[in-house]
Formats: sequence, C-alpha cells, structure tokens
Amino acid sequence: MRTTNNKRVLMLSEEKISHLSHIILQAVKKSPLVTVGADDGRVLKEIKKVLAAELAQEAEIDRKVRAKLASYSRGIVEGSGEWDVLYRKTFEEESRKHTKG
Repeated sequence: MRTTNNKRVLMLSEEKISHLSHIILQAVKKSPLVTVGADDGRVLKEIKKVLAAELAQEAEIDRKVRAKLASYSRGIVEGSGEWDVLYRKTFEEESRKHTKG
C-alpha cells in the first residue's frame, strides 16, 4: 500500500483478492434481494476479475497523477501539504475521467 497524508492506494495480493471475493460472495448469497444463478466458482471468478480491474485502474490513476505532479516546473515536494492537496484534487479529476469513459 502506498500512502500520502490523505490518500491510500491499495495494492492487494492474489490471496487478499481471493479472500475478499469469498466475503463478497457470501454477503451476496445472504441477501434476500439477490438470486445467484451461476455456480460459486463462476461468480467468484467474476468478482475477482472486477476487483482486479478496479485496483489496476486505481493504480494507473495513481501513476498518472504522480507523473503529472512530478512534471510541475516548481518542484512540489511529495508528502508536503501542497502536494497532498494537489494529489487528491488531481486524483479525483482523473477518477472522474475514467468513470465517464
């Protein structure tokens, strides 16, 4: 996990993604509002796929934001208050771009 003062970027192992997938599946199966029509293995595979895609997208956004902040000519120190504010603002902007696309 990479951190700044205000933002954490999660990087999960396969084991943790698998564990979270099982927890999500159990929660979905307990919901009276959801009927699971496929076997557990197939549903788990899809949950893992979605989690991995979301984490990869967040990591890509993090990489873009850090590159953008590093390109500023005045050299903003990572971890400073100014860097954290700009990181958060830029991360939110990049996240909105990915949500729209």
